[in-house]
Amino acid sequence: MTGAAPVAARDHGLVDIAVIGGGINGAGIARDAAGRGLKVLLCEKDDFAEGTSSRSGKLVHGGLRYLEYYQFRLVREALIEREVLLASAPHIIWPMRFVLPHSPEQRPAWLVRAGLFLYDHLGGRERLPPSRSLDLSRAPEGAPLRGEFRRGFEYSDCWVDDARLVILNLVDASRHGARILPRMRAMRARRAGDTWQLEMKAEDGSAQIVRARALVNAAGPWVQDVVQGVAGLNSIHNVRLVKGSHLVVPKFWSGPHAYLLQNDDRRVIFVNPYGDDLALIGTTDIPYNGRAEDVAIDDTEIEYLLRVLRRYFRDPPQDIVHAFSGVRPLYDDNAESPSAVTRDYVFEIDGTGHAPPLLSIFGGKITTYRKLAEHALQRLMPWFPRLSPAWTAGAHLPGGDIPGDFEDFVADLQREYPGLRETLVRHYARLYGTRARELLGPARTCSDLGRHFGGDLYEREARYLRETEWATQAADVLDRRTKHGLHLTSGKRAAFEDSIGK
Repeated sequence: MTGAAPVAARDHGLVDIAVIGGGINGAGIARDAAGRGLKVLLCEKDDFAEGTSSRSGKLVHGGLRYLEYYQFRLVREALIEREVLLASAPHIIWPMRFVLPHSPEQRPAWLVRAGLFLYDHLGGRERLPPSRSLDLSRAPEGAPLRGEFRRGFEYSDCWVDDARLVILNLVDASRHGARILPRMRAMRARRAGDTWQLEMKAEDGSAQIVRARALVNAAGPWVQDVVQGVAGLNSIHNVRLVKGSHLVVPKFWSGPHAYLLQNDDRRVIFVNPYGDDLALIGTTDIPYNGRAEDVAIDDTEIEYLLRVLRRYFRDPPQDIVHAFSGVRPLYDDNAESPSAVTRDYVFEIDGTGHAPPLLSIFGGKITTYRKLAEHALQRLMPWFPRLSPAWTAGAHLPGGDIPGDFEDFVADLQREYPGLRETLVRHYARLYGTRARELLGPARTCSDLGRHFGGDLYEREARYLRETEWATQAADVLDRRTKHGLHLTSGKRAAFEDSIGK
């Protein structure tokens, strides 16, 4: 008696580019490549943006502090990209003003002012207001600060919903024909003539294969695991893992502005509004040597962040609503301090002549992901000499084609759906932009949205995320595609998990 015949692997055929990694860099490359007419497949071992790309400081910024390390090219590129991204997705990216209380023990005022002047002019700022000096003893921004901080500065950067930025790039990639595979682990890749054969394993254990003319390794913290463990090659570059931890606390000041605090170890801490009533505090920037999957905030980091708050604010929060950590896969440039490690990116290509290339990405930051994608495809042009020109600089991300001002768009949407409460309409506008109409369809009242799970979460939105954004588990919806999880009780979260699966 013989056993059952082995199940044949599902064959995805031949593609131009197979991308390993569903974080911001992989998503950006997949979108750009698919929009240029290449046949693209992307696989991700977990949910999209589950690692680094949903655990950032949630800023699109030039990186003011990088000026101290003379990284002028990186800052300039990031400042230019800040304007490009703001125009492409005004629903998930918006301007934010940052108040910097002056602490003369760390940096003299003239140095801060000079840095802000350079920051204002290095990247061709057009949409955002310039920096200015503040008298914190009189300005409302100084009200929550301790009395010794009487002088300050204010400058502009942008907030971003980082996980949604990843998803919207993937949605656009899919619209251009890319095949997007979540929870599909790359297992083995080997060259076979002028193509790669990539073997993958789905969450249910089934095998799948694809042949690709080029392989892109955008695995972030796992980039070397892919080079060595999947492709069986060696690399001359390394990533340096740096842990960044954040706290989510009740918002403890009035106004839409954020704060940038200089710490006595020369690091800076951001204190940003997070939704309507919360604040995001971070980051810690410390070396990390463990498995990227196991990263978690520890008590030392919590105390570090709270100590900075106590130094600057009269009445800092005592309660912690949530905390998270991410591993940043920075290119290892041998800098002594984790804060000084470059946020620039480096490409490594294995493949010459007719051999199909493996392009691996080391480093990078969320603000420059779109430019990184352009540069990656430029590096692959020897294998794709007829590649269409770059196109993403002037293109909206899905939902970003909002005519005029965002607040006017919210008002228009409210008029279209008068039976929905204002907070719910604003939520849909913020997360989905013009796609909100696609989500809502004929719904006109909350009862049309299906089961209510608490807060602003209704069955219709969860179903939309499953159908259009690859959400299959509760955390995909609650923690990444949205932030509903921050506003649900444990009982309501459990009820939602029962409805969709943990």
